[in-house]
Amino acid sequence: MATIHVNRGGTSLGTFSEEDVRAGLRSGRFAGTDLGWREGMVSWRSLSQFSEFAADIPSGAPTPPQPPATSAITPALAVSTAETAPTRGGLPWEHRHERGFVNAFIETLAMVLTRPSEAFTVMKREGGLAEPLIYALIGGCVGGAASFLFSLGLQSIGLFSERRNAFGGMTGMGVGSAAFIILLPVCIVIGLFIGAAVVHLCLMLVGGAKHSFETTFRVLAFSQGSTGLLQLIPICGGFIAGVWGLVVSCIGLSRAHGTETGRAVLAIFLPLIVCCGAIFLIAMMFGALGAWNASQH
Repeated sequence: MATIHVNRGGTSLGTFSEEDVRAGLRSGRFAGTDLGWREGMVSWRSLSQFSEFAADIPSGAPTPPQPPATSAITPALAVSTAETAPTRGGLPWEHRHERGFVNAFIETLAMVLTRPSEAFTVMKREGGLAEPLIYALIGGCVGGAASFLFSLGLQSIGLFSERRNAFGGMTGMGVGSAAFIILLPVCIVIGLFIGAAVVHLCLMLVGGAKHSFETTFRVLAFSQGSTGLLQLIPICGGFIAGVWGLVVSCIGLSRAHGTETGRAVLAIFLPLIVCCGAIFLIAMMFGALGAWNASQH
């Protein structure tokens, strides 16, 4: 079910399901004059103008006048207006104190994985690094631990190692698991900061960085924290997580920075292109050096 962004007097009240809005109208939490917007609408409308909420507005509540035709908001302007209020109301995870820790995590996970365009249109560009980092640690640690356990299980039955080494692998499992548990969160934190710095630099180089490093960090944290859980899928989970993580990150950078998708894609793949180019040049140099040495003999 699509979420509805609710705004009052230029201040975002957050994003809510239709049932939440109905309950809010009946309880007085929302008023018919509050503005609402959801993906696919070409303009903001007061809640009293939503036909599905007509029965939930208390009788006698004032109905705001219809806006003149000249004040209609085009889709582009709707996105621009949303930048300052409703569509930047924050992901459910950023409202977990009201929604509950587990519910907020699950709602954010579903939103990022299935509706990344909407998710990163809603995501706050600023608000600190701690919240997205915690989210990334939860998703990354759970997904990474699952991948590690799958790998150990497959190795123990000899699928990816010789059977005579299976017992040795099992005896070393305790030490390896302890080291993995300690190092995994550290690697996630270090990798996230370094990765965000590299991607943001590349985004600046291609002219797509419209906002600060914090925006890039938040996109990658929510992207990787969500797609990391796809590693719970046995055997092919890591591949799926890697591919979908790239897709979600590209969409997220485009929506959060307000830049073209092509620039976001280029920023994500630019480090890989540079590395491949460097490897190719090094290989060419060694090949030329080998040919020169052969010619001398």
